[in-house]
Amino acid sequence: MEIKHLRSFVTLAEELHFGRAAQRLAIVQPALSAQIRLLEEELGVRLFERNRHSVTLTEVGKVFLPEARGTLHQAAHAADVAKACGRGEIGTLRLGFVSSVLPELLPTLLRAVRERYPLIQLELKDLPGPDQASALKKGQLDFGLMRLPAVIPGIQTRKLLQEDFVLALPAGHPLLEHEVLEPAMLLGTPVLILARRYAPGHYDQMMQALNALGVQLEVASELGEFTTMLALVSAGMGIGLLPANAARALPSNVLAKALHLGQHKAVTGLAWVDLNNPLKSTLYELMAELFFEAS
Repeated sequence: MEIKHLRSFVTLAEELHFGRAAQRLAIVQPALSAQIRLLEEELGVRLFERNRHSVTLTEVGKVFLPEARGTLHQAAHAADVAKACGRGEIGTLRLGFVSSVLPELLPTLLRAVRERYPLIQLELKDLPGPDQASALKKGQLDFGLMRLPAVIPGIQTRKLLQEDFVLALPAGHPLLEHEVLEPAMLLGTPVLILARRYAPGHYDQMMQALNALGVQLEVASELGEFTTMLALVSAGMGIGLLPANAARALPSNVLAKALHLGQHKAVTGLAWVDLNNPLKSTLYELMAELFFEAS
């Protein structure tokens, strides 16, 4: 049973006139008659009663009509799905991320994907940068959102977001008297920071920026998550140095003050191994539109 035969049947059932149906189908009337005859022969039933003056559906034809319409609709849907897949507009992508992108960058991306490409599903995995890199190389992730710089053989990166640094302080801390903090104010004060093993490039560049400003940072503890850092600050166990967006959701008794580190910024970027299918290219191009220019 061919799709064109079903399409001819449905069109004739709607027009009940061979001439008009043939015109709608852009074929000649004898070809339409031949297609209907072949369909009836294949099914072993009569679908139409026809004479010189009229064409009507048989009882079998009336029952068959909604089924034929459903088959045509499903065939059209299948074609649409295939075309959308070819354009990279349907499928699942696995995206790793560091938790500091949760306040702004990740929600912006998720909203844009939902609005423009509702058939693309993002499978999210909260992982530190080195674990993302390993998963990318093993083919377990398609993209990663991680702290840069990250010079890793086989992995490409591009900057998405630059942020200033802030210092998270518990309520009542003497440094809250200042609007903007200078690095020299940290001398002699133990500071909580993100551990190097979770973002080595980020750690090294931050330390280099502080050293260039004449500050040898005294580290109280190196932690795996900024959320853990803020919890410790809230408990009065230190002050925390972190990127501004990571301090968007502060505990009630913690305040953030800008820390002036000259031109140095915290950088979040996109990481990937290749863009070897249309689906990956679609997400990459969306990221470029949303973030690359702004960065």
